[in-house]
Amino acid sequence: MTQLPATLASARATPTLQTVAEAAGVHRSTASRALNPATRHLVASEVALRVEAVARGLNYRRDDMAASLRTGRSATIGFVAPGLDDPAFAAVLAGLDAEIAGAGYALIVAAGRNGALARAVVDGLIARRVEALILAGARRLDPSVDLCLAAGMPVILVGQCEAEARVPSVAPDDRRGMRLALAHLVLLGHRRIGHVAGPQAVSTGALRRAGFEEAALLSGLSAQDAPVVEATAFTREAGAAAAGDLIDRHPGLTAIAAASDLLALGAYEALAARGLRCPGDV
Repeated sequence: MTQLPATLASARATPTLQTVAEAAGVHRSTASRALNPATRHLVASEVALRVEAVARGLNYRRDDMAASLRTGRSATIGFVAPGLDDPAFAAVLAGLDAEIAGAGYALIVAAGRNGALARAVVDGLIARRVEALILAGARRLDPSVDLCLAAGMPVILVGQCEAEARVPSVAPDDRRGMRLALAHLVLLGHRRIGHVAGPQAVSTGALRRAGFEEAALLSGLSAQDAPVVEATAFTREAGAAAAGDLIDRHPGLTAIAAASDLLALGAYEALAARGLRCPGDV
């Protein structure tokens, strides 16, 4: 176990980086590197461990705001999602936080990717001098990307992509995923399958609908056998409204392929409201 130097006993109540450096018997710059995850590798491991032990013993905390003023860097990255009720975002956030923290950055999470609120949220994060932005729920031509590009802000899209790739994106193969989903339902024997589609202004909605329609055609299903109703948003409420419309207009459906988890939850509600069981009836 690392032994703390005797100078700890005389340390001030509010320790500074200089206090830590003196107590650990190293230069201030060495203590700074040892306590910064991004530069810790530049310090010998035994020295880094000693500095960390001293810092813990002194209850020292890095002053990230002061460091930001000195370096012009905030060591923060912003993540903006349409809302935080979508279960898909939990896994995304967990992965982002682990990677970002390991690189010495902090993650700022904000909700609001619709209409005027989207501009206000993105503008606010740029004003806080985040070093990059990760945007979820991007539209096929996203005005938030325009803002980032105009401000010279590094940006990446997650979950969705624009119609024309202007910035990097990490997204699933939505079209193929929905083709596989419909093929599975057909394999189970269903011949009347409805689709609760997402908004077509979002790549997820457009690509998953395209995959559904392609798979329906390949499976020999007519438009009447594979009807589509578009939800106004990727929300539970919009899913219930769209699924209700789908069921009312096409009462013979035996299966529904929803474009997202929240839309599927809405479809459950629409079925229950009509006395239908899932998966017993649909």
